[in-house]
Amino acid sequence: MPLSALALVLLAAVLHASWNIAAKRAGGDQRFTLLTSLITSVVWLPAGLWFGWNEVPLWGWAQWGAVAASAVVHLLYFNSLLKGYRVGDLTVVYPLARGSAPLLTAGVAVALLGERLTIVGAAGVLAVCGGVFLVAGGPALWRRGHDPVARARVRAGVRWGLITGAAIAGYSVIDGYAIKVLAIGPVVFDYVCNLLRVPLQLPTLLRSRAGLRQAWRAQWKHALVVALLGPLAYILVLYALTLAPLSHVAPAREVSMLVAALLGGRLLGEADRGLRLLGAGCIAGGVMALALG
Repeated sequence: MPLSALALVLLAAVLHASWNIAAKRAGGDQRFTLLTSLITSVVWLPAGLWFGWNEVPLWGWAQWGAVAASAVVHLLYFNSLLKGYRVGDLTVVYPLARGSAPLLTAGVAVALLGERLTIVGAAGVLAVCGGVFLVAGGPALWRRGHDPVARARVRAGVRWGLITGAAIAGYSVIDGYAIKVLAIGPVVFDYVCNLLRVPLQLPTLLRSRAGLRQAWRAQWKHALVVALLGPLAYILVLYALTLAPLSHVAPAREVSMLVAALLGGRLLGEADRGLRLLGAGCIAGGVMALALG
């Protein structure tokens, strides 16, 4: 992986972990998802117009199909992530979501996109995934606590973390194809994807306008943070895809666990910091292997 691509991924990882902290603190549901999409549409409008004014009119069915598919999968991803944060801990849901995705993404990239993964790169993928498992709690995930409520919370976090990971793998492959094969610009791709998510969420608005106003009053600050940092983080990843293979970029994104392992414990009062730091070290080693491979 070129150092320029790695630098983009590392910066994106910090931004990604940061907005996930904000989303966890918001404790929102589908109304929070809609608020975030609406704010994103406004905040990123100038960039969307600047980069898309000449490009979007040239799109054909392939480009619009990729953008629409990505919008749907991203919506499923964000809603499942928020569900996981409501029923589980960030330091369980986030690592499992991020850690299960690279295995799926790298496998599909090699099988369908014709990419190659060296032995060093494959070792990096496994190190990243193993580190994420440690960050999530390691073997104790399956036996944590004697309290049925605590066990149920862990299991719910694991379940929704894995569902979210599958969604991440899905949009990673779609977006990799859109950027690398269809040559869609990263900024306009991300912005139009967000615009298409808005009408998909209108039933939420029509079903509960009062609830949406209530969510706005309570969560608008967190939604603004997500709307600012979320697209920026992902646009950096999309630019990295123009410089490096998807099978390398997707696992390297999981260096965000280095940030989440520390911030999740410090800001959210979640324990087992030593084990999570060990897992973060595995992730760092895996990212270095990916950079070399």
